[in-house]
Order: sequence, then structure tokens, then C-alpha cells
Amino acid sequence: MDWERVKERLEAVLQTPIQISSLPEAAWLQLVEEQEGNAEGSGRSVVRGQEVLFYLSKEQNDIRVLEVFGAQLTVSERKLVEMTVESKQSQEKKQWGTFLSEDERKAHQLRDWLLEQMERGSTYAELPDALASQSSLYSTKIPLLLYGDYSQNQSVSYAELKKLLESFFESEIILIPLLDKEWLILAPEGLLTSGSEERDGDEEESVEQILDALGSGLYEMLANEWVGECHLAIDYPVKPAKSLFATILKLRETIMLGRSFHVGSFLHLRWELRLEKLLHLIDEEEKSEFLEQVLRGTDHALDTETVTTLEHFFSLDCNVSETAKKLYIHRNTLLYRLDKFKNETGLDVRTFNHAVLVRLALLLYKVTKRK
Repeated sequence: MDWERVKERLEAVLQTPIQISSLPEAAWLQLVEEQEGNAEGSGRSVVRGQEVLFYLSKEQNDIRVLEVFGAQLTVSERKLVEMTVESKQSQEKKQWGTFLSEDERKAHQLRDWLLEQMERGSTYAELPDALASQSSLYSTKIPLLLYGDYSQNQSVSYAELKKLLESFFESEIILIPLLDKEWLILAPEGLLTSGSEERDGDEEESVEQILDALGSGLYEMLANEWVGECHLAIDYPVKPAKSLFATILKLRETIMLGRSFHVGSFLHLRWELRLEKLLHLIDEEEKSEFLEQVLRGTDHALDTETVTTLEHFFSLDCNVSETAKKLYIHRNTLLYRLDKFKNETGLDVRTFNHAVLVRLALLLYKVTKRK
């Protein structure tokens, strides 16, 4: 964050530890009142014990401060920090007041709150009412996390990306920039039922199928019309006011699992990665031991063609006819490949127990082979 860079520069100059923290507004005002008569008192900084606190911003009922530790600062050093902070505040005020739209200003407020929770190492945090109400986060939304695999030299405009997304969804969305190249999209729940008239008479689609189709279409549009490849994670609809922070953590985990276990995939659906989540928690030594016990030194059998065949076979519920159609091969060709794998490994994936073992081994083989 920008304030983190300011902190690091000041630490290098002053040669003393500095941290960004917060304290209740009432406590700050009391310190200011107590020190108003001092020659150094300016309202921009106060002394608390062996620390000097510099005012950064007001957040709800708290004051965000730059906390300088160690030896007492000289008058000139204290003024240097105040001038540095004031300069940064002026830049932010100019940027927010002149260049940011109201939507983007609200999005940045949400971003700052979310990043603060991450810095604290929180695992759960409920949005303050003021932030939730000003951004209409009490209604149910479809959460999507977008990570752009674009070059560091490329920049993405908030306004342009929001316009592109709203054109795709044909509806207003909430867009929140997070870390570098990472964007949270909150789309209206109504997208789950839009177009239902067109599906009358057909078998009703599940929520998962609709979200899958929505994500596939969005990924294709972004890859073609945005700045190239990206990763997209989707979860079930949520009420952001209550679970926005937890939802972001889940979506990040979804992208991490998808990228680890399914290299080459760019759309990651949380409900399709439950098994991968369990496997990710297993100790590395146990993963290797499991692979050794299942494959028994027959890793050579897992060539690209065999892996592709097995993955399609499992994704189609071990249906031989459907798998052959999907791979555009004759049924007998598929049976030959499965028999060849059985002869080399002793594992017949047409039986339930062996299919389960090979399915697990394939997932673990992907992540251990690259390490």
C-alpha cells in the first residue's frame, strides 16, 4: 500500500521502528487537547509515552496513525514526518476528489478496509454498517474474483473494466480493486433467473450449472476483449454485508487450488474443488508415500495421452461411450488405452475402488511432479 511505502522511507531516514495502527477517536482527541499548549503541538501529531503518533486519516470511529517508536524525535524530525504525511494526504485528496468517480471512491474505501483486515491476519470480519449501506451490500450478490495475468507494465482502468463488465452482465455491478491485478466483482443475484423464460420446457438448470455458464462466458469475453489471460473464481451467492471478507478468502483459495491442481484451467469453481482442498491439506511426505503405494514405480504409464484419457473418463462418470465421443476416438481405441494402463499398473479404472485410487493419484501426481 502507498502508506506502507511512506512508512518504509521514514524508517530508513529516522533509523527507528515505525508502524501503522489505529486508536479510538476519543483517545486521539484527548491527547490533542492535553498537548495543545505545547510548542510542538500542531494537532497533526501527539506524544504518547515514548511514541509519537502522526494523524493519517479518520476511519469510522477510529483514527489511523503512524506510530514512531524509539528515541525522542527532534523538533525538525517531527516536522519532517508531519510534512511527509501532509504531502501524501494532499496527493490522496487530490486524486480522490478530482480523478475518482463516486463509485470508485466507495470501492477504494472498501478496498482499504479489506486490506486492513488482511494485514491484521483476520479470518473473519463483518463490514461496518456505514460501508455496507453506502455500497448496497445488504442484498444478495454473486461473488467473482478476477486475477489478471497481464504484464506489470500494463495498467487497467477501473472505469473501463467496470463498463466492460456491466456491458457483459447487462446490469449494474460492484467492482472492488484489491491487491495488484486482483479485482472482486459482485454481480446481482437476478442473473441466476434471467433468461429462465427461454428455458421453459427444458430441464431446469441447477445453480452450479448457471454459475458455470456465467463464468465461462465472462472468462471468454475478458480473455478476448480485456488484456489477455486471466483467472476467474466463482462461489455461491452471498450477502456481502455479513460475509464479504470471508468470501474473498474462499475465492482466493479457489484460485490457488485451481492453479495448483489444474494447470491450464482458468475458470475455477469452488464446488468442483472440494477433493483438491482436502488433498492440499495432506503433508507432502504422505502425498509422496500414497503415490508410491498406488503407482508402484509405474509413473511412466502417465504420459500426456493417458492422463488426458483418464481425466475425461472420470469427468464423464467412467462412461466408456461418452468418453470415446468426447475424445473423438473409437470405443475400441478407448478400451485399448484402458487395458494398456491396467497391464502397466495393475489398476483397472473400470472398477470403483481402482478408479478412486487413480483419480486421487492423478491429482497428487500433478502437484508433486512439479516440485
